[in-house]
Amino acid sequence: MYQTEDGIAALTQSLRQRIGAARYDLWFAGKTKLTWHDDHLTIGVPNLFVQEWLQKTFANDVREAIASAMGQPRAVRFVIDPELFQAARKREAPPAAATAQPQAMTVKSTPPRTRRWRSLAEFVVGCCNRVAHAAAVSLVEQPHDVPCPLVVHGPVGTGKTHLLEGIHAGLSSSRSDWRVCFVTAEEFTNRFVQAMHHGKLGAFRKQFRECDALLLDDVHFLAGKKATQEEFLHTLDALAANGRPIALTADCHPRLADALLPEVTDRLSGGAVWGLTTPEYETRRLILAAKANRLGGLSEPVLAYLAEHLRGNVRELEGAVHSVIHLGRVMGRPVDVTLAREALADVLRHSIRLVGLADVEQAVCAVMGIGADCLRSAKRGWLCSHPRMLAVYLARKHTAATYSEVGKHFGGRSHSTVVAGEKKVRQWLADNSSLTLGGKRPVPVRELLERIERELGK
Repeated sequence: MYQTEDGIAALTQSLRQRIGAARYDLWFAGKTKLTWHDDHLTIGVPNLFVQEWLQKTFANDVREAIASAMGQPRAVRFVIDPELFQAARKREAPPAAATAQPQAMTVKSTPPRTRRWRSLAEFVVGCCNRVAHAAAVSLVEQPHDVPCPLVVHGPVGTGKTHLLEGIHAGLSSSRSDWRVCFVTAEEFTNRFVQAMHHGKLGAFRKQFRECDALLLDDVHFLAGKKATQEEFLHTLDALAANGRPIALTADCHPRLADALLPEVTDRLSGGAVWGLTTPEYETRRLILAAKANRLGGLSEPVLAYLAEHLRGNVRELEGAVHSVIHLGRVMGRPVDVTLAREALADVLRHSIRLVGLADVEQAVCAVMGIGADCLRSAKRGWLCSHPRMLAVYLARKHTAATYSEVGKHFGGRSHSTVVAGEKKVRQWLADNSSLTLGGKRPVPVRELLERIERELGK
């Protein structure tokens, strides 16, 4: 095996062919330092984010490229290189002239340096978030080729802000010359109001309309704030016209955000919209394992027990890990299933919430804006029949009620009618169908069910 510059050149060429020229230029060219040792290859990187990302995403590709180029396998190590680290710090430092002159108005959306940005490499991927995560990765790697804006929506604690922070960390690392603005919708609103009161709208608009990428968290906060929404709309248009990437998070699909201006809803719906849901068993187990490994680890039986009995969001899962490990430390006991059961007795007791037919009925009525009498009536018009079929589907999914019990609750309907209603909703889901709510714009059935299930607390 040859460890000369020719060997490095052969390796880089093999890697470029394997992962593609665009990805190689983005993550490796000019950003890494390759060094051969006796039994392994060291890849120097500028910071921890790049180290974690390359190791998670490209380690297998690098090993295969080595075997292809050199004819035999070798181990690979990713390490932070001091020279690359210092060079990156110098590029990130603000110019001396810029720091010497005070600005008339401070509207910077760059967060304090003490904030730790979570990376996409740390994000635990499962069925509940796979597409949204892939979209975030795509935006980092090819920001000008992703539909604009990218909207990630879902219930609290499902990873929306983590993905947005990961995009920020990725763009800031891979494109150090970019000015990436990360701001919450509340901060955007406060700064807009302040700018209006002080006659500084010009500075405000320059800050947000001339950035290289805009990342806005919790866009639903703008609901009901007409002036701020109009300003935000113009910001979106200005950035989109210049081909600048935009990523947003929201608590629901834009079409379900009734308090947003129709123009804003249309802009958001015109990009890429992906949903996150509460993690299922396998993803819960992976999240618990990832969090536990940072704190010393938990045995597989304990992880399986927690994943089976905890049905909450990511924050609740992380809190459970903290509680279990902390109790083991303070009591000086090994962390087994018995201790986990003791530590989370109250949490597990409250997490087991039985859903009844009345709960489903109430949630459907709240989301669809109808009364319970509509679901139980003999009316066959779609204003009542469509919500009734959704209720039947959810009743079968989330309660232990039989077809006959469901039919009896919703107006004394027959077993076959309930079966037909459930099948109809399944067909809507398979066809990605949409329904119209009381004369308003069509809403995807999948999004309606998601909103009703959030109302149910599922």
